[in-house]
Amino acid sequence: MGKLTDIDKIISSLAAVAEDPLGYARAWKDRTQGKVIGILPMNFPAELVRAAGALPLLIQEDDAAITYGRSLLFEFYCGYTRSLVDQAATGKFGGLDGLFLVDHCVALLGAVDAIRFELPDLPVYLAQYPASMDEPATPPMVRERLGGLWRKLEQVCETTITPEALRAAIAASNANRAMLRRIHDMRRAGQIALSGRQMQALVKSAMVMDAAEHGKALTALVALLEGQQAEPSNRVRLHLSGHFCHAPKPELLDMIESCGVTIVDDDLFTGTRFVATDIPEDGDPAEALARWYFDRNDNVPCSTRAQKSADWESYLAASIRRNGADGVIVLVAKFCEPHMLYYPELRKMFHANGIPHLLIETEHEGLPLEMVKTRVEALIEGIRQSGRTRETA
Repeated sequence: MGKLTDIDKIISSLAAVAEDPLGYARAWKDRTQGKVIGILPMNFPAELVRAAGALPLLIQEDDAAITYGRSLLFEFYCGYTRSLVDQAATGKFGGLDGLFLVDHCVALLGAVDAIRFELPDLPVYLAQYPASMDEPATPPMVRERLGGLWRKLEQVCETTITPEALRAAIAASNANRAMLRRIHDMRRAGQIALSGRQMQALVKSAMVMDAAEHGKALTALVALLEGQQAEPSNRVRLHLSGHFCHAPKPELLDMIESCGVTIVDDDLFTGTRFVATDIPEDGDPAEALARWYFDRNDNVPCSTRAQKSADWESYLAASIRRNGADGVIVLVAKFCEPHMLYYPELRKMFHANGIPHLLIETEHEGLPLEMVKTRVEALIEGIRQSGRTRETA
């Protein structure tokens, strides 16, 4: 029982950071007098910010209703981008020393332009990586943009980023990713029974916290979890897919699990997608950061990238076979064009492989959970009647 209490204590402390990332950043800044650099999803090399002695803060969607931000961005932009703009417009980014990104979609570019308009004194820098991964010009272009990003960070952070500092930052991030993957593996195998809400808190806190501080908490948590053994279960095993940029609301995860579901795997940004790929630790660290951009899409493809040798539906089919999921819930943020345009390809794969699935469109303003629950329950009942479920230990 003592171990369970210790586990809950560690997860609760990380969940508190995940729920108030800007509050954590303010406290870190007061404690260290360091700079805080806001970064945006999905492929930003946070290690470069850490090597500059600053805190990389991956800006999260918050729960506040969109108010003043409504006058700065169209309603048909996704909830994440509208939340970003509203946070800027309502003064929540006051502790940031800069805002940096390397990815783009139409909505995110619009949000960044609105933030520039609202916060003209905040350094905002887009090192726009190309989305076409197969072009011969793409690798040198990524290296060039990375060089520009490096120089801009040195300017904003008023420091010199050394290869030695970057290697140390890469090693620390890799160690934390490895521990998060270990926790995912234990959960997938049925060894531990952490909820979707808890797993999301572990990953979201990694997007916010000082790497050494987060690593210390993860080291203690993994040691405690290694000794656990969950009871056998006949709950339906589901894979969650989607949400490239931000976290599904915890209440949605709770509702899905309340239907007799175990979430055994995912390809969410605030899940497997974020921790799946390490940065090479040998050779030139700048080249390693560039290589990581391509490795990420090889490991967990994204529909915002164009690559002939990697596609999301093939990855998803292989992942479902590997993790033994009985079905899939696809979570698509409302107005996320890259996801909605790609969904027909996923649906063809599900039908071709006989994989039960459900599409849930999510919104910043929330969902009628009881209505959505009826749809989830129908999916679960269909899976049970088909005899696809298996007992897990």
